[in-house]
Amino acid sequence: MLLQAANSVRESVAPMPASAKSAASSSLLLTENRQSIGGPPPLMEKLTLRERETVLKQGRRKVLNRGQTLFSQGARHDGIFLVESGRIRVFYTSPLGREITLAYWHVGNFVGGPEVFDTGTHQWSGVAYSNCSVVHLPGKELRALVAEIPALAIGLIEGLSFKGKCYSALAQMLGTRSITQRLAHLLLQLVELYGVHDPDGTVIAAAFTHADIAHMVGATRQWVTISLKRMQEKQIVLTKRSQIVVCRPDILEEMRGQAAD
Repeated sequence: MLLQAANSVRESVAPMPASAKSAASSSLLLTENRQSIGGPPPLMEKLTLRERETVLKQGRRKVLNRGQTLFSQGARHDGIFLVESGRIRVFYTSPLGREITLAYWHVGNFVGGPEVFDTGTHQWSGVAYSNCSVVHLPGKELRALVAEIPALAIGLIEGLSFKGKCYSALAQMLGTRSITQRLAHLLLQLVELYGVHDPDGTVIAAAFTHADIAHMVGATRQWVTISLKRMQEKQIVLTKRSQIVVCRPDILEEMRGQAAD
């Protein structure tokens, strides 16, 4: 069972060409750094098969259905979760109940930071955006593992560094870009990650609702719906079978460079 799980992780962390990335295999975060699109290197990418088996033996597998909470903002923290399948949405909730999505993390990534051991409380929440399987690595066991396996320690440091840069970039975008700019930027990013050729343009082959998009750009669902309707009237985008087709990426490029809503 553990060997099968190790092989599963090995397959999931193998390098994948950008053209082959799908909605199930690419992380999503709002960033202007093109090198960050698609997510960080998988946590156990540099581990040997034996090292991966050692790590997985200390883990506790958990299966979640879509919408199920993995960890909650303010709850006691204990270790991290390695994503084996599906996708985890990580988000912050304000005292007034407003949500901002920090990222969607995919297979090979870990969630539950920035603390990775067994102290403090969670700074944000994580929920299953699709049916998921994760491996919980408790803080005490994880601390012992990083002392034993240097490659795992390096993977944690690289992952935390990546997340820190991305969350900093998100804060900068929220503070310096208008909502319209952020929406245009996100649509172009979705095209790059999930774009599939369509007679009318490029269809975003991923299931993101208007509420999902709103949580990514820091707007309301109503604002996103109205904005996409206006874009459709101008033939910039087209809604087809609940999916968004980008018809004029050149105009979106201009929009994300504008200074006002």
